[in-house]
Amino acid sequence: MRTFTWVLLGGMVALVTSLGLSGWIWYATLDLEKEPRADPLALAAELPYLQLQTPERRGRILAVVTSTGRFPDNGKRAGYELTELSRAYWVFTVNGYEVDVASPMGGAPEMVVDSDDVTDADYAFLNDPDIRRKLATTLPLAQVDPERYAAVYFVGGKGTMFDFPHNPDIARIVSAIDARNGVVGAVCHGPAALVGVLREDGSPWLRDRQVTGFTNAEELFLIPEARDRFPFLLQDELIAHGATFHEAPMYLGHTIVDGRLVSGQNPWSTWEVAETMIRVLGHEPLPREVTPEEVSVSLLHVYRREGLGAAIALKREAPRADKRLLLMHAVVAAMQWELRSAWQLQRLARV
Repeated sequence: MRTFTWVLLGGMVALVTSLGLSGWIWYATLDLEKEPRADPLALAAELPYLQLQTPERRGRILAVVTSTGRFPDNGKRAGYELTELSRAYWVFTVNGYEVDVASPMGGAPEMVVDSDDVTDADYAFLNDPDIRRKLATTLPLAQVDPERYAAVYFVGGKGTMFDFPHNPDIARIVSAIDARNGVVGAVCHGPAALVGVLREDGSPWLRDRQVTGFTNAEELFLIPEARDRFPFLLQDELIAHGATFHEAPMYLGHTIVDGRLVSGQNPWSTWEVAETMIRVLGHEPLPREVTPEEVSVSLLHVYRREGLGAAIALKREAPRADKRLLLMHAVVAAMQWELRSAWQLQRLARV
C-alpha cells in the first residue's frame, strides 16, 4: 500500500510538472512582449479625436475618484484607474462639457496606471499640464455644489470599495443631480458609490434599477481572497440593495442604461459608458474612430456568442484588433482550464 501511495504521488508530481512546463511553453509562444505598446510621450494635439470640439458649451460634469490609495489590511495599492477617468474625460470635453474632478478627501488621490492597458489617449491625458493640475487638486466632495453639474460620473478602482459606499456627500450629490433629471454614470467598481444612497421615502436608490459593475467572477479571479479583503463583493451588494444586476462574460465591455443611470461592468466599458451618458444628456456624441481594444472586445463577444468561425470572419473584415488583448483572454482561459478556448483565442489573435 505504501509503495502504491508513493507511486501515485510520484505520478501526480510528474503530471503537474509536465502540465506546468507545457503551460510555460505555450505562454512563451504568445510573444506578448513583442506586441506594440502605446507612446508614453503622446500629446492631445497629436490625436485627431482629441482635436474635435462641439461649438456648443453644454455645462459641466463632475468626475469622482476614490481617496483610498491603499488597502487598509496590508497597504497594497488601491486607488482609482487612469483609463476609467481619462477616456471618459476626453469624451465629455470633446462633446462640450467642462469636467471637474473631485474625491472624498480632495487633494491628489493615488492613481493606478497599468502599462498593459493604456493607449496614446491615456498618455495624452497624463501629459496635459491642465489635467495634471486638476488631478493634484481634486475638489473635496464636501465642497461640491451639485447644482453646477449636468451629470456625475463615478470612476472605478479598488479604493472606491472603501470610501464610496454610504458616503453622505456622494448621497447628497446623486440625489440632487437625480432630482434635476441629470445623469448618473459609473464604471467598474464605481457603482459602489450608489450603495447607501436613499430615496426620499428611505428606500434604497438602487431598488428596482437595472445596473452592472465589476462582477464577482472578475473580482475573485484577480483576488481569490476578495471576500476577506473588501467590505463586500460589489455584485452581491448591488443586488442586496434591490438592483437587478446584469453580467456579461469576464473582462468584456458591457453597458446598462436604466433611464438616466448609466453603468459599465469593467474598464473596457469606459468609452461606451461616457458616450452613452452624452446620449442620455440629449446629444449625439461626435464621431470617434473605434480603438483596436474595442475591436478586440467586439471579436470576443462574437466568439462567445457564435464561435470561432464567426469571430475569425469578423476579424478579417476589421483587422485593427488589439492582438495583446486577445492573447490575454487566451491566458485567462488557460488559467481557468478552458484549454480549448485558450487555443482558439490564440488562433483568433493570429489570424
